[in-house]
Amino acid sequence: MEIEEMAVRDAYRIRPRIHSDERGAFFESFRDEEFTRVTGQVFRPVQTNFSVNHRNVLRGMHGVSLPPGQAKYVTCVRGAVLDVVLDVRVGSPTFGGHDVSLLEPGKGTAVFLPDGMAHGFVSLTDDSCVSYVFDTPYIPGTPFEIDPFDPDLALPWPRTEEPVVVAPKDLQAPSLSRAAELGILPRYEDCLAHYTRQRSSFLSHSPRNAIPGRPSAFAGDKE
Repeated sequence: MEIEEMAVRDAYRIRPRIHSDERGAFFESFRDEEFTRVTGQVFRPVQTNFSVNHRNVLRGMHGVSLPPGQAKYVTCVRGAVLDVVLDVRVGSPTFGGHDVSLLEPGKGTAVFLPDGMAHGFVSLTDDSCVSYVFDTPYIPGTPFEIDPFDPDLALPWPRTEEPVVVAPKDLQAPSLSRAAELGILPRYEDCLAHYTRQRSSFLSHSPRNAIPGRPSAFAGDKE
């Protein structure tokens, strides 16, 4: 599989190698050891959710406070969605930056968001289905929202038809700058420390997964 860092630092886009024959197609969506070797990130799934969406439904921009944090691995298993990743880590070199991916099942593209990101998408088809795999369970009171139409962010939602925001909480969410003022956003330094603790724990329990030739595997080493 091809794994590349996105325009948002520490987030990754994953493109699998698709094997096709007369029966159809097959691909690996996630391989733990390869993912960690390339990204230096550690991802241990504990919960999987699905959302089914009408055309032009917009879900986002959603994040989770740190602690507990919540990394996620997102794919589209039916239909198509325009997926947006937003860096909301205060102090990050890419704070307020975003990257966009077209997710559809035929290509199998996935996106990985570490702790400290906000995520959203707009459904491009009726009955789209999105899979979210998380490394922490849902904990009431820890999610937060950012206004998906914040003019300072200028997120590239499709303009051919007006997106439909289903949840009132999204329409009422603060702008990114206001969320920073309110102190609800994670700090970049705390996220880096969290990534490092995860990786140290992983390597202490799985020495065979050490990554030779990758001295900058820790997110904190990018400073």
